[in-house]
Order: sequence, then C-alpha cells, then structure tokens
Amino acid sequence: MRLAERMDHIHSFRVMDIVDAAQRLEAEGHRVIHMEVGEPREPTALPIREAGAAALARGETAYTSALGLPALRRAIATYYGAYHNVDLDSERVVVTAGATGALMLLSALLLNPQDAVLLGDPAYPCNRYFPRLFGAKASLMPLDPADGFALRGRHVSEAWSEKTCGVVLASPANPTGAVSAHSDLEAISACAQARGGWALFDEIYQGLTYPAGLEDCPSLAPHGQQAPSRVGTVLSLAGGADHEFVVNSFSKYFGMTGWRIGWLVAPRATIPALERLAQNAYIAPSTVGQHAALAALQADLFPLHEARRLAYFRSRNRLVNGLRALGFTVPVVPEGAFYVYAKLPPGQGTSETFCRSLLAKAAVAVTPGTDFGFEGAAEHVRFSYTAPFEDLEEALRRLAAFLGEGGVNGSGLLGA
Repeated sequence: MRLAERMDHIHSFRVMDIVDAAQRLEAEGHRVIHMEVGEPREPTALPIREAGAAALARGETAYTSALGLPALRRAIATYYGAYHNVDLDSERVVVTAGATGALMLLSALLLNPQDAVLLGDPAYPCNRYFPRLFGAKASLMPLDPADGFALRGRHVSEAWSEKTCGVVLASPANPTGAVSAHSDLEAISACAQARGGWALFDEIYQGLTYPAGLEDCPSLAPHGQQAPSRVGTVLSLAGGADHEFVVNSFSKYFGMTGWRIGWLVAPRATIPALERLAQNAYIAPSTVGQHAALAALQADLFPLHEARRLAYFRSRNRLVNGLRALGFTVPVVPEGAFYVYAKLPPGQGTSETFCRSLLAKAAVAVTPGTDFGFEGAAEHVRFSYTAPFEDLEEALRRLAAFLGEGGVNGSGLLGA
C-alpha cells in the first residue's frame, strides 16, 4: 500500500520508545524511575474524578455542541477574569478535544499549501508536524541558551519570509521551561500583525510558573497574582486582537491529561468556521470530560492545584542543583512547565544513546533532545520532574552511580 508522502516526514515520539522499553524492564521486575513523559504522575484530583463519575451516573453521555458545553465556556471565561484580570467574552471560547484538537483546528483554519509557520527550536514536536498535514511547513528558528531559550521579536522579524503566514509561541515552553516576558510577546504579536499574519500562543502550561531563583520558599502566590509580565494571557486576550489565538488545556496545571479536554480562544469572526471544522473533525469534545473540567475550575479546588505547583517548584530546585552537581549543564533555570532541559556531561555520546543506556543500566527513563528539534538536540536531554520527590532523589542517586561507572561507556550496574 502506498502511504501519503507526508508520512515520510512525520516521526513517532522517541519518548514513546523509551516508555515501551521502560515497561519491558518493569515487566522483568525492575523499578523504573519515570522522568520521561510530560504529565503529572499522580491521578486527577478526587473531586474532579467524582464529578466525572457523577456525570456518568446522571446519564450525561450524549454529544454536546461542537463548541463545548455553554456552562464550561462561561466557566473558562470566568477563570480568565478571576485569575488573570481579563474580561473575556465566552463566545470566543471553543472547548476542544485536548490542546491537540485545538492545534489541529487552527492548522485547518489558518494554513494553505506552501505556507510556512515560524516555530522555535527546540519545541514541542507536534507543532512542527501539524502544518505538514495541511501541505504547509514549519520554519524553525534556533533558540539560544544565552537568550534564555526565549523567542524574541527580532527572531520572528528576521525569519519572516514571503511564504510565512504566522508564528507559534509556547510559554511556558516544552522542553525548556522558558517563560516569555510581556515585551517579547508584544513584539512577536506586533511583528505578525504588521506583516498581515497571525500569532498563536500555546499556553498549555499556564499556571505552572515559578520564581527564577533556586531558593526554597514555603508557599507560592496563586499564579493569577503574579506580575503581568510573567503571564502571556494578559497580552493575548486583553486586547481581543483579530490576529491572535490562544490554546490551553486542562491537562497540565489541572492534572487531567487522559480526559482530553482543551480550549482555544479565537477572534469572534472565526468562531463559525471553527465550529464547522470541529463538527467534521471530532463532532464534539468528551462530554464526561467537560463535566469533570467544570469541577476543576471551582474556586475551592485551586488550593489542590496550587499544592501540586508548590511540589513541582521544590522538585525543580532539587533537580537543577542535582544535575549541575553531576556535570550536566543547565544554562537556564526553567521558570515554567515541569521540565529541565540539560546538556549532557562530556563523553556521554548522543542524547539517544545516553537515554537508552541510562534506562538499560540504571532504570531511569528520560527523553532525548532529538524529540524536540535539531538545534543542539543530540547534546541535550529532558527530565520531567512530576515524579514523587523521593523518586527524584533516587533518580539522582542512580544517575551518580551510572556516571561513576563510566556512563554510556560503562557496563553492568542495573540492580534496581
């Protein structure tokens, strides 16, 4: 059978190869420390699960509107007002089948064959594959650790070509944890608007932001109370610009990865077209997932969400310090998401070789940088720090032993 040509350019996640190998080790009786997958390791909070179960018990199993439950669209708009001081019309909110569903809808809405989309490198891999599905292509802009792995207005201005139609910016970013300053977001948006293009802000890690320093602190202010310069949504939504789109999700901050509920905020004029696309792409988002998401936005659950963020903050500090002590280079302390993107110590081969060897010899699963692009990818690995704190400590002990035994060039070691 002849497959479509695009399949030659769409690759599987290398992290899933690591997951498969880790599961085989676990089946053999080894205890694997999981730092590879980008999701909270603990289950969705109990009140959210109970809300989903209650929806099922009530028989809430029919399709909803393709745009989502009106009550959920209103709750999302209220969330922006309460936590980000943004007056958002709920009619601009589209509930989607995960953030992936939102990104696919926007790709179908905005891209024509031969168009080019500007993306940072490194970045979430799917963002460079979505354009390919619609005959367009991703144009990658290398991100410099010296620049904080941040996308700047000058990058977009220099890379924009006659085929460029828009730019995608993630903040906080996967895999680097970089958080864009208000001035950078403003410059990138203005650059796209001046050239007749659009700007898409991927904010699925919104809420998971931390102080820049590595000192411990007993508590964190709710994310909506941080300075506006650290919250991209204040720019992206407050003006209601007709060239800006925002994608978000219940997966990360709200801990609902498997429920597959995301949302996007779009200019009012594009909502009818997005509704048509959603109807044809997946009919409607998960009904039970939407009812659970309604519970996630209740004010009395935010202490649970914030407790998880505080745990991640503590883990981030420990992991950055621990990796640096082991010879990894962490040029930028991540200010968001739940990843550390680290350069390998000298003599440890490529990132893919390192990740395979670390798993096989020390039963620690991490992700090679080659999942996220090309710029320095073979020298970097991504550590997710959503595992329990004691697992993180154990991972650092195993890393130290692995490197002490020669790392990728050593032998034996596996006793986990």
